[in-house]
Amino acid sequence: MIFIYLITLVIILVVFLFSSKTLSPIPYFPSQPVDMPLIVKTLKLKNNQTVIDLGAGDGIVIFSAAQQSYKQKLGTKFVAVEINPILILILHLRRLFHPNKKNIKIVRDDIFKMNFDKLLTFHSSLLTFYLYISPWYLEKTVKNLKLKIKKFGVVSYMYPLKDKTVFAKVLAVKGKNKIFVYS
Repeated sequence: MIFIYLITLVIILVVFLFSSKTLSPIPYFPSQPVDMPLIVKTLKLKNNQTVIDLGAGDGIVIFSAAQQSYKQKLGTKFVAVEINPILILILHLRRLFHPNKKNIKIVRDDIFKMNFDKLLTFHSSLLTFYLYISPWYLEKTVKNLKLKIKKFGVVSYMYPLKDKTVFAKVLAVKGKNKIFVYS
């Protein structure tokens, strides 16, 4: 009987940690593994590039892209930004065993309040943001980025930007879910 109470308590705690607005205003929904090859392809990995995943979750995108970069012997840099402490722990554990760990940086911060200068420590000439966040936060995030960074690209999973005039090129790729590329 105590075992059932303990299991129930653990489940409630896990649900709270992954859906709490106190820990993160955006609930945890990982990108679909079936779309991962397309997502990595749309990131267009290059040597002088930094890919930043805002709201990285468990890091499925960052670690898949870093694996591909490693296989291609590219020097692409990766930054995973997450606020949830449990997901940060998972990110650090995954990084520990990743063959491309020297090119992966993990940052615990709030994507709406953070200083983006600390993300740009890799000094790349190409900057790409991966975003899989709620549509009502997507516009706010891109506008915030535009205020602070001159030139960058965005790969948005599932949700398009309403204001497409911000970017010169827009491409939609169909997987299980759509992937929108802005450059």
